[in-house]
Amino acid sequence: MREQSAPEPSEDALLVGAARDGDRAAFGRLYQLYARMVHGVLLARVPLADVDDLVQDVFMIALRRLSTLRETASFGAWLAAIARNRANDYHRRSVPEDQLADETVDQNIENGEVRKNEDHDGQAAVILDAVRSLPGAYRETLILRLVEGMTGPEIAARTGLTHDSVRVNLHRGMRQLRAILNSNPDSGSPQQETR
Repeated sequence: MREQSAPEPSEDALLVGAARDGDRAAFGRLYQLYARMVHGVLLARVPLADVDDLVQDVFMIALRRLSTLRETASFGAWLAAIARNRANDYHRRSVPEDQLADETVDQNIENGEVRKNEDHDGQAAVILDAVRSLPGAYRETLILRLVEGMTGPEIAARTGLTHDSVRVNLHRGMRQLRAILNSNPDSGSPQQETR
């Protein structure tokens, strides 16, 4: 009879264990592995100007709370939850200013009045605004794919979502994004560029 061995711990689990024991290099490696994911989660929820500072906040919170993580292999999903909570805290503290900006973006998209800018940054802002108008699951997954350049399997591995959920979110999110961008001829959507 063959003895079944325990599964090998994942790289994340080993790094989390080392970081818990005070290994700063291990936590630095976790930062390298997850910074894009955290950036994307935050970008889906807060203004671009504040994302980089909030990424740092999320990792500082994670470092302080690392001992509370029950399943070391679930580090990515745990970190994504911290990022989402940090974005919620951000909005609780700055509601009046951001609420006006968000309402304007939503209203412009609903009215088909997405602003047209001739430069690339303007197009990127229009597309980002359109992505931010999507439901949360699609918004986050699309930003991780389109902005952060993560693959579907990488998104699943980093966020704790299943591969099927990521695939469905990307497919449905892209369909809704195309509909928003194609509904407005002034949106400068990539499909309409003639350069």
